[in-house]
Amino acid sequence: MQQEGIEFTESVSIAATHPCLPGHFPGQPVVPGVVLLDRVAARLDREGMGPIQRIASVKFRAPLLPEQEAQMHISVTEGRLRFRFVRENHILVSGEGELV
Repeated sequence: MQQEGIEFTESVSIAATHPCLPGHFPGQPVVPGVVLLDRVAARLDREGMGPIQRIASVKFRAPLLPEQEAQMHISVTEGRLRFRFVRENHILVSGEGELV
């Protein structure tokens, strides 16, 4: 029996005061990819979906700057995870993985 897909969308903005930013990169801060991946994991946790077992691929296409808003889209079907961050119809990050 095939499980229906589940989808989540939420706005994401990282404050300019986030502790990771001073070192990434001094004078021209960029939100680290791991912070965005943490947002994916946190949303899955809040929804009771369990932890990510494996991230099979991630493609960082464009940076997210502090205080910029992006939309995080997550879909889960039969334990397969797909996610992307989009700002103004441009994909910033996309990836796939598996849940436990």
